[in-house]
Amino acid sequence: MKISASIYSNKRKELKDIVAELDAHGTDFFHIDCNDDPGVFDDIAEIRKLSTTPIDLHIITSDPTRYYDLIAAQPVDAVCFQYEPLQQELNIPANINARVGLAISSNTDIDVFAPYAQQLDFILIMATTPGQSGGTFDKHNFRKIRQFRQRFPKTRIHVDGGVNHEVSFILRNMGVYAAVSGSYLMNSDSIGAAMLNLKTHDVGSHYLVGDFMRQLDETPILRPHELSVRNILQSIEDHKLGFTLLVDKQGALQGMITNADVRKGMLKHVDNLNALEVADMINPSPAVARDDFTVQELISYIQEQSFPVNYLPVVNSKHEVTGSVTFFNLVKGEV
Repeated sequence: MKISASIYSNKRKELKDIVAELDAHGTDFFHIDCNDDPGVFDDIAEIRKLSTTPIDLHIITSDPTRYYDLIAAQPVDAVCFQYEPLQQELNIPANINARVGLAISSNTDIDVFAPYAQQLDFILIMATTPGQSGGTFDKHNFRKIRQFRQRFPKTRIHVDGGVNHEVSFILRNMGVYAAVSGSYLMNSDSIGAAMLNLKTHDVGSHYLVGDFMRQLDETPILRPHELSVRNILQSIEDHKLGFTLLVDKQGALQGMITNADVRKGMLKHVDNLNALEVADMINPSPAVARDDFTVQELISYIQEQSFPVNYLPVVNSKHEVTGSVTFFNLVKGEV
């Protein structure tokens, strides 16, 4: 996941010193917030003289047209416009040579992106108040990220607001392309150490698995009356996660069936697939996570397993299924 350092979150240092320090520690982007202030383009011009690091510009305005010529004259690598104050639809001119996105606040539905899906390159999901630094990540955005990825799978997701080392781990796991970090990164005693934490697995214990897991309605589940080979295959196919969970009438976990389990069952009856039964495919004792695990406890649990972990059922203290977590997007060696 790329880290975009929010330049204006540091009020203590000169711009040239901030740029030099961030470049020394390998930031992927310089993030610049433009709260309807064309004066930020003077800073962009200065940054361009100091560094070749890509610039990520976030513009909050009711009238984007007043910035088109400025962007064309002083190019940036990525630019997004905040949706809520817009008074008309975006119509990006052809002379803007940048990846263009739409920024939405926590309370705005992802449906607003649909009219722009064919013309924009990314979405910026604001997890705190746009243009303000130092807020706490609003955890309901974890679900919003999953929903957006499912609906617009080819569009890159950027996230801004409350991104610290722990949130960064969760976002990496969710396949977010870039995260903007402001206060956590820029106000740390050591930008280098903070940057390392954002890009590796040194995490804290503020969020629980229940805060960011796939919820019950997002998790493939079959109940006793639904168990058949056809329904198992259909459940795995429909959710496209590579597994389905089996629960009893009370919702307690009874087992798990993965693509690998289906394959093993078919190999057992390869000469007569009609003899394949549900029991041939069930793993009755899969590894599970608790919904009250902290992020650090989850990582430790994964590291204890003797096999690669791609997904885990999540249960409560009564062993009732409350959701699931998947790890498809983590870079190899992340955990």
